[in-house]
This record gives sequence, C-alpha cells and structure tokens, in this order.
Amino acid sequence: MKFEQNVAMQQYKGSRIGWTSATAIVVANMVGTGVFTSLGFQLEAIQNTWSILGLWIIGGLISMFGAFSYAEIGTRLPRSGGEYHFLSKMYHPFVGYLSGWVSLTVGFSAPIALAAMALAAYTATVVPTIHPRQMAVGVIVVLSVVHSFNIRSSSRFQNISTLFKLLLIIGIILLGICFPNPDNALIWDDSWQDEIWMPVYAVALVYVTYSYSGWNAAAYIVEEIRAPQRNLPRALILGTLVVSILYVLLQLAFLQQAPLDLLKGQVEIGHIAADHMFGPRGGKVISLFISLFLVSGISAMIWVGPRVTRAMAADYQIWRMLAKDNQAGIPIYAIWLQTLISVIMIITGSFQEVLLYSGFVLQIFTALTVAGLFILRRRQPEAKAYKSPFYPWIQIIYLVVSIWVLVYLLIDQPRESLLGLVNVGIGAVSYFWSLRYTRLSNS
Repeated sequence: MKFEQNVAMQQYKGSRIGWTSATAIVVANMVGTGVFTSLGFQLEAIQNTWSILGLWIIGGLISMFGAFSYAEIGTRLPRSGGEYHFLSKMYHPFVGYLSGWVSLTVGFSAPIALAAMALAAYTATVVPTIHPRQMAVGVIVVLSVVHSFNIRSSSRFQNISTLFKLLLIIGIILLGICFPNPDNALIWDDSWQDEIWMPVYAVALVYVTYSYSGWNAAAYIVEEIRAPQRNLPRALILGTLVVSILYVLLQLAFLQQAPLDLLKGQVEIGHIAADHMFGPRGGKVISLFISLFLVSGISAMIWVGPRVTRAMAADYQIWRMLAKDNQAGIPIYAIWLQTLISVIMIITGSFQEVLLYSGFVLQIFTALTVAGLFILRRRQPEAKAYKSPFYPWIQIIYLVVSIWVLVYLLIDQPRESLLGLVNVGIGAVSYFWSLRYTRLSNS
C-alpha cells in the first residue's frame, strides 16, 4: 500500500497546487454562514459599534495565532492529514487516530451538510419551486464529482468559486460602507468600556471564533502543495489575514445599512442589509448570490476532508480501502464515503446536534495541536522549518482562549459536549479493535 501511494504521489506531483490555490482553500473554508448570521444575536446584548468590531478583531487575532502555529508544525511534519498526522507524531498514534475518527465521522460531513442546507434555503427564497432537501443533496453530489477527477480541475474550480465569493463580499463591503443608510445601527459612544466586561461579551466571542474556523484548512493537504516549506505558511497566514479584514469590514457594512431594531436577534443579516441597500428585488438577488458563494465553502471541505481519512486509512488496516487513490492521486473512496455521510445527515435532518458536539471535540484537538509545537521545538531544535513569530506567547494566548471556550461550552452545552466525548470514546474502541484486527490478520 505504501508503494502504491508513492506511485500515485509521483503521478500527480507535477500537478500540485501553489500558494494561490492553497490560500483559496483557507478562505473558502473560513467564510461561511457564520459571518452572515451571528451579528443579530450579538446585538441583542452588545450594541456599541466599537464592541462589535472588537469581537471580530479579537477572533481574527486568535485565528492568526493558530495559523502561525500550524504553519510551523506543517513545515516540520510535511504530510497531508492535518491534526491526525500532527498529533500522531507529536504525542501518540492513539491521539492522532481519535482526531482522525472525529474528522471521518462528523468533522467535515456535518459542516458540508449544514452549508448545503443553508444554500438550498437561501435559493428557495428566490426560487420557491426548488425542493431544498433535494437541492442540498444534489449540490454535494455534483461537487463530489468535480473533485473526483484530478487536482488540476479541483484547483481551478476552487479558485474560481472562491474568487466569486471574495468579489461578492468586497462588493457588499464597498456599497455598504460608501453609501451608508441614515437609519443605521452605528453607536460610537463610550459604552464599549462597560460592554467588553459583561459576561455576554465573552459568550459572543465563542460564536465569533466559530465563524473563523477553517483557518487551518491548508494544513490538511500539505502533500498536494508545491514547496510547502514556503507556500504552506503563506497560504495559512495570508488566507487568515484576508478573511479577518473582510469580516471586520463586513460587520461595519451591515451596521451602516439597517437600524438596530431590525437587526437584533435576526439570523438573515445579509438579507436584511441587502433589502435596505437594494430594495426587495435587489435583496433577493443578493440572497441568491450569498447562496451561490456557499458553493465555495462546500467545495473546499469536500476537497480537504477526505485527505484526513486517506492519511488515517493508510496506517490502519480496517480502513485500508479508504486509502486507495485513483490514477490522478485523488482519494476517491474517501470522498464518496464523506458524501454518503453528509447526504444521510441531510435526509435524516439529524446533523445540527452533531455539528454542535463536533465543534467541541474539534476544538480539543486543535488546542492539542498548538500545544504540540512546544514538544516539536524541544525534539527538533535545529529543524529547517518556518518559525512562528512571538513564540511562545501567541501559543500561550491561543491555548488560554481555547481552554476558556471549552470550559464555557461544557457548562453552557453539557449534553452536546458530552455527546462529543462519547463519539471520541467510540473512536477509542475502534482504535483498539483495529489493533486486534491487524494482529489477527498478520498471525
């Protein structure tokens, strides 16, 4: 199997992607429904503009700290698989396996299903004859087909779809900021000094960090990036920086386009702002565009997720079938297993709870990965790799925030958090079963 993978790697070596496509994957994974939905809930308790923008700036900084850390880890351990590979090497294969198990079962499948349902719901507001569930399934299947051929076609599609997403967001920002509505939600007084110390401010930060998730996407496909020592850090850091700037400006644009009473507690912030900017018809057009830009995020997750599965399957015999690539180096079986899980979630409608508990356990493994940089520095003091700036302070800050988020989620959402731990427990059972299966097969 190792020989087969090496052959496949050589076959598509010339078609590896550059930093542009890798950055597009980061941007596409990060920008999703969260940036268009969470503002309304923040405004229920936090209304000062400085406070709101501060939330998104802090979220961007924390994501940048994570990107710096992953950039160094990825150049020290250059193999696709993300946390699965990193944790296996830094701690123990058992820890990496648990991370890979979570990614295999819910880590990518649930967000793909949720984004596809959101896309279908937005489209249905413009074209009522569309059946949302059927459309959601169709979008996932079509995009899985797109990513089943070769890296070049995947890269081209990802770049085009991400460019469309960026142009839409930049257009909304420019129109929203340059042509403000007199009846807006801007509050520039000194009330921010009280709001930032309120408990709800900390709660709001949790949801902002969710909106920034995906900054580590390029680390999952290290082997498919040309010159990863140079291009992986560039993709992670540049992609995270671009999204952070866009997020802050987009919230400012929303606040300038609609009054506070209309925005508070609402989910469809983008649609409300578009109605005020362009009128009811223009708002529908923008809603349709928002649904289309979700294609980029779904596409990126369909591309990235199976690489984790392939990396894990190559190391464990019970999953060996999922490690097989086609002649272009595409993990075709892993792609379609992920597609099947996502489709089942859409059909059963059970993925929302899964998404909540997967977020908890994924945060655990991300924090463990950043903490692992301390181990790598000790083991490989002279390694020729990208060096994270401001080490170890940004790593310490990231870990403190991560621990705080995990503690809050465990207290605020105990059922979902415990379900996440149950899933990890099932993964542990499958790990030891895998070891037993391998021993029996080799005996």
